Amino acid sequence: MQPKRPDPSGADQGRGYVMRQVDRYRLGEREQVSDAITEEVPVAMLYNEVPFAVMMVTPLDLEDFALGFSLSEGLVAKPDDLLSMEVRPRLEGVELAMHVASDVVGQRAGEGGERLLPGRSGCGLCGARMLEDAVRHPAPVGPGPRIETVALERALDALQSMQPVNSATGSVHAAAWIDVDGNIMLVREDVGRHNALDKLIGAMVKARLRSQQGFLLVTSRASYEMVTKAASAGITVMAAISAPTALAMHLAESTHMTLIGFARPGSYVVYTHPQRLLHAQEQRHEYRTPGGDGE
Repeated sequence: MQPKRPDPSGADQGRGYVMRQVDRYRLGEREQVSDAITEEVPVAMLYNEVPFAVMMVTPLDLEDFALGFSLSEGLVAKPDDLLSMEVRPRLEGVELAMHVASDVVGQRAGEGGERLLPGRSGCGLCGARMLEDAVRHPAPVGPGPRIETVALERALDALQSMQPVNSATGSVHAAAWIDVDGNIMLVREDVGRHNALDKLIGAMVKARLRSQQGFLLVTSRASYEMVTKAASAGITVMAAISAPTALAMHLAESTHMTLIGFARPGSYVVYTHPQRLLHAQEQRHEYRTPGGDGE
């Protein structure tokens, strides 16, 4: 039996937005219309009942978020270390209560919890007040595949139609996992770019998609937190539609990740490890039938 292909958009788990009446003004004319507004709720991350961070999250794919956040923040070493997870609706928001098989959270928090840091929509320093905790250095990623530029183009063309929340609201980021042929396998959306990536990482683990068999495409800038999370997941190629920071470029270089920015149909900038990107002229060369060598 063929395994069930994951739903790329995760669209069967709710809308992620609400409808509200707003006043729209165009050319001096006022019109009252119903508009889609992205949901954003506080989500408290509890590990073994120890509060770790409060994130502002679009309330979709929370189980994916719990697993991806735990892995990308180094709170668990492997998926099996997350022993259980419970979603607890609260009047003020949501609690994600996780039982983990390590004491990393306690070590990061300090004896009195003085190193905990409340999160925001795009928190990349969650639970890290000390400078030595702020910038983590993941291990180098593996060799990964070579990606044809036509695959990147194909994914860029298709991604917009696979962002239902952003299509309705225009206010959320997306992180997408693309196979080597440019087919979108998974998409996760969130008001925070880091949250979207954490959701994607969790979804990839649950769907058993291997990080060495595709590439990451994000609709945000490539900040150092995004590179850190991607490298922690073993992702070898990351393409962003906006620019990277200098620290992101440094971390991509040191982890051997291929970092692409300003990804647009027909143009892109490669900042680190360009050997994994197969350009059109190289494709023609590789596909040419060898001759004159005794074949």
